[in-house]
Amino acid sequence: MESLGNGRAWVFGDDIDTDVLAPGRFMHRPFDELAQNCLIDISPDFAKNVAPGDVLIAGRNFGVGSSREQAAQALKARGLAGVIATSFAGIFYRNAINLGLPIFVGDANEIKNNAKVGLDVDTACLSHEGGTVRLEKIPEYLLKIIHDGGLVPHLEERFANERAGR
Repeated sequence: MESLGNGRAWVFGDDIDTDVLAPGRFMHRPFDELAQNCLIDISPDFAKNVAPGDVLIAGRNFGVGSSREQAAQALKARGLAGVIATSFAGIFYRNAINLGLPIFVGDANEIKNNAKVGLDVDTACLSHEGGTVRLEKIPEYLLKIIHDGGLVPHLEERFANERAGR
C-alpha cells in the first residue's frame, strides 16, 4: 500500500455534477483552460492547488448530469490519484475508467478535508491518519484499463499483442 501522506483529501458533498467539474462556459476554450477551472464554482482553489497524489472524496451521485467526458478528463489532468464517492452516475463512472482515472465506490466521509491520505489502487484501500478505509475493488478487467492509461491505450496494446501473436 502507498504510504500515508502521498496526498491530501479534497472533500465534497452529494450531487457534484458534470457542469461543476467541467463548467460549460469553458467548454469552447482549450482543454487546459477548462481543466484549470474544474470545480471553480464550488471550490475556487481546487484546480490551482490540487497536486499529484491527492484524492477527491464525495458523497452520493458524483458526476451526475451530462455525458461530457471532459468532466472526468479534467480531474485526471489535475493529477488526482483517484476519486472516491458513495455512488456515481453511470456514464461518469465509465468515462473515468475509459480515461484511466481510478474511481472507487466507498464511504470515506470520516476523512476531513485536507487530511493526509494514501490511495492504493490495486487493493482499493485508502490510508489516512485515523486508519484505513476499504473501498469496493475495481474489477480486474477495468483495473487493467486504468493501469494501461485508459481504454484507447489498453486497446492499442491488446491489438499490438494480437498482431504479434501473443
